[in-house]
Formats: sequence, C-alpha cells, structure tokens
Amino acid sequence: MTKYNFRNSIYIWLFAGLFMNSCHGQVEKNAPKQTTNVPQPGLEIIGRPQPKVVNSNPVWDPSLVSQYIRAIFQDSKGNLWFGTLGEGVVRYDVKTLTYFSNPNGFNSNTVYAINEDKNGNLWFGTDQGVYKYDGKTFRNYNQKDGLSHIDISRKSILVDKSGTIWVGTHGGVFRYDPSADSKGDQCFSLFQQLPPINVAGIMEDKSGNIWFASFENGVFRYDPSDSILTGGKTITNIAEKEGLGGNYAGGIAQDKAGNMWFTMKNGICKYDGKTLTEYTAKDGLGGTEFWGIYIEESGIIWVTARGSTTRFDPSVPLPNPKAFTVFTEKDGINCCVQSMYQDKSGNMWWGAGAGLYRFDGKRFYQVKQNGPW
Repeated sequence: MTKYNFRNSIYIWLFAGLFMNSCHGQVEKNAPKQTTNVPQPGLEIIGRPQPKVVNSNPVWDPSLVSQYIRAIFQDSKGNLWFGTLGEGVVRYDVKTLTYFSNPNGFNSNTVYAINEDKNGNLWFGTDQGVYKYDGKTFRNYNQKDGLSHIDISRKSILVDKSGTIWVGTHGGVFRYDPSADSKGDQCFSLFQQLPPINVAGIMEDKSGNIWFASFENGVFRYDPSDSILTGGKTITNIAEKEGLGGNYAGGIAQDKAGNMWFTMKNGICKYDGKTLTEYTAKDGLGGTEFWGIYIEESGIIWVTARGSTTRFDPSVPLPNPKAFTVFTEKDGINCCVQSMYQDKSGNMWWGAGAGLYRFDGKRFYQVKQNGPW
C-alpha cells in the first residue's frame, strides 16, 4: 500500500478561450445475500440471432445469454439489460429474454454502455454511435448528429442529476441537447473543456462533479459549479506525475465516505481529495493487468483483472490477508470479466468471457438462458 501526497493540477479554460480536445478465503462478512438458484426452463426467448457456424460448430454456446457481456443495467421498471458483443442488447423481464438487433431497428451488434434518462428512454452506446429507445422504437445518433466519433466507450453514458446526457468516445466527450434534437438540428456537441481523451468511463460524484477516466491520461474532474466564480470551467487532471500508476484508468467508482477509486495497470488506488493510496498484488489483489472496479452498497469493492476477480473489504485494516479474497476459474468465474453491476435487490451480476454470472456468497455460478436466475 503506497501513498502519494500532491497538489492537484488545475487547468481552467474560459468559454471563448483555448480548448483541446475501465480461491478461497473469508467471505462471510457483508457477503451478498444468497439466492435461490431456480432454473427457468419456461422462459420465452424472442429474437435470438442464429449463431455463426464454423466447421459445423456454433462459434458460441447457444445456451448462453450471450458469449460476451460488456454492459449490465437495470431500468426503472426492473428489467435487466445486457449489452453484448455480437448479439446486440438483451432484455430480461422475468418472463421473456428479448434480443434486439437488426430486425428491430437496432443496427449494431456490439453494446458497451447502457443508461436511462429521466423520461424513461434507454440509451445505448455502441460501435455505431448512440441509440435511444423509447419503449417502441430505436433512434440512432451518429456523425450527422454531431458525434464525430461513433465508437462509444464502455461505461461511458452518464445521465447526471440535472438530466444532461454525457457520452464518452475514443476521441473525446460529447453532450446531448434535446432542444436541438426536437428542431432537427445537430444535437451532440464536443465538450471542449477536455482534451480529446480516450474515455474509459464517466461518473458523477456526490458533490455533482463529473469524472472522466481515460486510458492514457489518468482521470479528469470537471466542476460545473464554479463558472460564476472563475468565469470558466475548472478541470482537474490527476495523472502519472501525481502517482496514478501509468496514466491508465479503466475503472472509476466512489465509496460512501466520498473517496474516489480508480484502477491502474498494476492495481487500484483510493483518492481522498488530497492523497492517492495504491493497492497492488503485494497487498493481496489477485491477477495482473487490472481492468474494472465496482463498489457494492455494503462497501465491498470488487476488482477485475487478467486471471482473477478480487473481493476487497476496505473496512479490514491492512496488512491483513482477510481483507482480500481472490477468485479464479476454479471458483466458478471465467477469467475475463468485462462488466459488473448490482441490481436494486442487492444481487451482483458479472458479464465475462463465457456469459453471465451471479455470486451466491461463496461461489460464482453461470446463468444461462434457462437459468438459474
């Protein structure tokens, strides 16, 4: 565990000024509630694309919800949505498993991000721009709508507290203007206060600051509340020179105490507003090349990496091996976790390289089309 103290680097751009453009151990404490693993063979499956066949064999297991699940989200109605690699977006409403792809007007097979606006519209970030779903039809937004980059990044659609929709791409951040959309004008515009970063995630903290994680340039914090005082917008960049690993931030989260957590190439780090504290394999994290981070309502932190998934209890004082529980394939979880999500009932879901997974408090189990859900 390594700590760094530093003074934040703050860049201020005026509106008319310059701009530039992710085992075994002690798991009883705060463990997710155990669920009843009831198969659901009567689940109706609608619109499932036929798997591609190579040498008379399907390229993925047709019994899976999908081979690769890049995004998981629960909407205001309680439906679960799964963004896939190759099969569009999938909705689970307990009775049916519905696949939305080309025949439905959803012309992208790869979905990286999902969110819902205040009007109940679902927004999907894909490799073909952004899609809005009003419950009946899909609307695609791309270059003609102002998205000069249509390759939307994972975890990179945010609907903030004011209702503003932010979209992160591999070439910068864009904001949506509904009034322009209603007039038929270009409705996405580049957020010019940021450089053209390769976005790895967007989130809003408890104070209303917007955070942007990048793949090469650390993390950026945007404070929208100080424009009256400064005559502009304040962007704070926390990068390698301040201790944020190798400027790699594939994951971003905030705990109940207000601390920000980021993933780095060699681990994770906590930022309390002044100090960065690193946690690496030396402290008990499993795997290499760290990818994602997710904080449960209980405060438990899940960290995904190449080769393993780690459950970290930050309430356990370090050094203490009981703070970290490392899970590998022998514990039921495929090694390549690509998404994590906690639903409104407190259940944790994982999308991995071999489909969908749940956790029963001790082990992971795979959720296929017929369950167990």
